[in-house]
Amino acid sequence: MKKLVVTIIAFLFVLVGCTNEMDSPTKKVETFLNKYQKQDEEIIKEFDVSMIEEETLNDEQKEKYKDIMLDQYKNLVYEIKEEKVDGNKATVEVEIEVYDYNKALENAYTYLDEHQDDFLIDDVLDIVSFINYKLEQLMDYKDRVKYTITFNLSRKDTNSEWELEKLSETDLKKIHGIYKN
Repeated sequence: MKKLVVTIIAFLFVLVGCTNEMDSPTKKVETFLNKYQKQDEEIIKEFDVSMIEEETLNDEQKEKYKDIMLDQYKNLVYEIKEEKVDGNKATVEVEIEVYDYNKALENAYTYLDEHQDDFLIDDVLDIVSFINYKLEQLMDYKDRVKYTITFNLSRKDTNSEWELEKLSETDLKKIHGIYKN
């Protein structure tokens, strides 16, 4: 009987310890970034909603851009650098590595400046043609860049779960690889 009680108590300590560890700020950030890597339905839905607002792309271009971003997400690499907890607030500093799509876009615009005739129809810039060119450049670009993102988290009290605060537009651009330093 004594062994049974000791075993149950030991099991409860392990269970409580694992539960707290699974709800750490670092674990919340890892879970969030893993959703990108695994192309979680929630992440794809958010991307689809943001694409609805994109008026400059036709449907075919939207699908191509979505494929490019899904590849970006799948190939996102991250390393947790530091976790700081101060009461019910926390920050987790993460270094991510993604395709440097900002550089690819800069190269595309440089090409446009130097070869504008390639994109003219009756002396007017053919936007569809140029967007197709940019998308091709993004698809083929494999150079990578590292960014640092500081994730902010909070919780109501010590018994509640950590909540990841909404990312800034800048941090989302970093994840997409289109942030310009």
